[in-house]
Order: sequence, then C-alpha cells, then structure tokens
Amino acid sequence: MKTVIANGLATAVTLPCSLQEFLVQQGLPPRSVVVELNGEAVAPSEFAERPLHPGDRLEIVRIVAGG
Repeated sequence: MKTVIANGLATAVTLPCSLQEFLVQQGLPPRSVVVELNGEAVAPSEFAERPLHPGDRLEIVRIVAGG
C-alpha cells in the first residue's frame, strides 16, 4: 500500500490505481466531485486515464445542488 494526500489527509491506496478508481474506493461517485491533482484541475473525462502515484496531492470538492 502507498499513500496519497487527499484533502490534507494521508490516504492509503493500492497502486496502480486511476483517479476514477480511487474516487469509487472512497465512496465518491466521480460525477459528483471536482478534483485538483497536484495543483492542476482534472476534467471528469480524464479521471479514468489519470494514474495516481505515491505522494500525489488531491483536493476533492463535492458538488452539491441546491437553491
């Protein structure tokens, strides 16, 4: 197991792992979040193709609908 930093917390991850796989493992439906990986915004269409590496920094924000 390796770790990535997700929203400031060290989080264990089994590599190789895509960003999409990581989100699903964390119980976050990929269509319900906005993600920044190492300071770069990632388009949802790229989640499945973006591999994670040990020490990567993720900022994950849930999208909430409301009025």
